[in-house]
Amino acid sequence: MSRLRVLLAEDHQAVAELLRGLLEAECDVVGVVPDGNSLIAAIDTLRPDVIVSDITMPGCDGLAATGAILNRWTGARIVFVTVRDEPPIVRKAISLGALGYVLKEDASEELLNAVRAAQAGQSYFSRSVRTDLL
Repeated sequence: MSRLRVLLAEDHQAVAELLRGLLEAECDVVGVVPDGNSLIAAIDTLRPDVIVSDITMPGCDGLAATGAILNRWTGARIVFVTVRDEPPIVRKAISLGALGYVLKEDASEELLNAVRAAQAGQSYFSRSVRTDLL
């Protein structure tokens, strides 16, 4: 079985390297981009199985990028990894079509589970996300 191809969008280099290290246990990280515009531009070339994106990034943020991506590539599988845990933000991510939502504080234990779930077309929320408020 081939490894999942993951494209990572994270604007802080140190965080990007930590997330890349977590993902590389089971995935091939085909690219790391610093913002939503770069994420959108990279998809055609890199053809990831799953996109892992921060929400708060300069310029085009992860939410705006998700809207653009899913308008063009309806089958894209997107997992957010973020510090943003406010219910309106989580609801917005879900309404745009993201399959996963992992808080960065939970990423070491839950990011790979979210990526696996997204590849299978299933939703995944890290344990710290208050789904009862959604």
